[in-house]
Amino acid sequence: MAEAGFNNGSATQFYNSSVIHHVIIMQRVLFLLLLSVTVPSLRAELVTYPAGQGVETSDDFTVEVSQSGDGKWSPVVVYPVKVDEVRGAKHNVETASMAYFDFSGDVDVRIISRREPVREARVRPLSYDITPAVSGDTLTFSLSSSRNLSVEVNGDIFHNLHLFANPIDRNRPSDKVLRNLKKHKDLIYFAPGLHEIPGGYMNIPSNTTVYVDGGARVVGQLVTDSVSNVRFFGRGEIHPKGRGEGIYIKRSKNIEAEGVIVTQIPVGESDSVRIANVKSISSYGWGDGMNVFASNNVSYDGVFCRNSDDCSTVYATRKGFKGGCRNITMENSTLWADVAHPIMIGLHGSAKEIGPDAPADTICDITYRNIDILDHAEKQIDYQGCFGISCGDNNVVRDITFDNIRVEDFRQGQLFNIRIFFNKKYCAAPGTCVDNVLFKDITYNGTGEEMSIIAGYNEDRKVSNITFDNLVINGVRISDDMPGKPKWYKTGDMARIFIGEHVNNVTFK
Repeated sequence: MAEAGFNNGSATQFYNSSVIHHVIIMQRVLFLLLLSVTVPSLRAELVTYPAGQGVETSDDFTVEVSQSGDGKWSPVVVYPVKVDEVRGAKHNVETASMAYFDFSGDVDVRIISRREPVREARVRPLSYDITPAVSGDTLTFSLSSSRNLSVEVNGDIFHNLHLFANPIDRNRPSDKVLRNLKKHKDLIYFAPGLHEIPGGYMNIPSNTTVYVDGGARVVGQLVTDSVSNVRFFGRGEIHPKGRGEGIYIKRSKNIEAEGVIVTQIPVGESDSVRIANVKSISSYGWGDGMNVFASNNVSYDGVFCRNSDDCSTVYATRKGFKGGCRNITMENSTLWADVAHPIMIGLHGSAKEIGPDAPADTICDITYRNIDILDHAEKQIDYQGCFGISCGDNNVVRDITFDNIRVEDFRQGQLFNIRIFFNKKYCAAPGTCVDNVLFKDITYNGTGEEMSIIAGYNEDRKVSNITFDNLVINGVRISDDMPGKPKWYKTGDMARIFIGEHVNNVTFK
């Protein structure tokens, strides 16, 4: 078993992970966050994680990092990760790459493409303004803050490198705790290496911390069901065999997940959930990334989603979870939909699960802020929209804010799709209303969009009070008084947005 190295500035500290690995890895022990430092260090730090025994790696890229200017390069392990490419109507699973490390201060990154010669390269999100220097098949660039990145050679987005440059992990248990696991309770620790959960899932009890170390891969599902005060920390991966949720949060309260890599992480009928710097990558059908069902007070910060269905959804009654949603926030994050929507709100509610005459669920106080959308690819018009509000099942959808969101050129779909509709495949009734939606500081640069849609259902089921404040499309600011707009045009015509019937008060500032 390899040692795990922690490079702190110019000094390197090691602990022998074989000591930890040969303890009963999945025993529950008291969680003591006795960190090697109790306050953030003022000096630069760099942490890399060797792959644990049995964990598959990839050689499509070689990745190294160093503290800026010191010339001492540390290897970063590269892992395979499955993504979904739709060709025509057929889904094709492709193998991309993934690597991660932690740092503070400034670092230099060196990447060598082994899969193909480099003709051109880019690093996304483009808003980070990272331009790699290219010399032969080697790319180099520098970072001064944590970033979740896609490194793409020759425009290939299906065999790219997902590079997760994390902040230093202050949640990691101390070496003292890890060397004395048997003395403690309420910590489940997965050391570097491959771990298959018997039966494919593990129920996590209340007041427990789960730590998945860098270089670990957990095969199975970790579930919180009707519990409270559970935390998932670490840098490693959590994936079931085949398809399914890595972490599933059900009917629980005060749940936190930070830093780990999963396939999916849905939240159902729960309250007070915080998800930060979690990465979700899926490749199979209906592989939604971060679903919210019938939950309140859920926050996402700094997450990365690349998914084979919707990246982020907010739904009401669904999958046995009952109720509406209130106070859901996603910020400082990156969304990449290989299929379906980057953002989807409102489709499911009580009418389908309880009956068409069920009382309306309300989805309200939803905020997406400081988001980069990297792609959207969907042929089916019913399921298009980087910003999708599809209101069905008698739902009331109101008080929604999209603030400071940058949409890059996507392959196929719509920029906006806001509708009250009756989708018989998924709904038992049309939605009730969509009201008070603000799009503020939205920019789109690209050519892949089809015509956007804003439409109500009938005079009793309307879309109302939609505000676009500083919408910029390919450098043109769209506003009701914009230069060159004929007076007899709807402003939506200038943005290729079809504004249909049963829609009240759409304004462009």
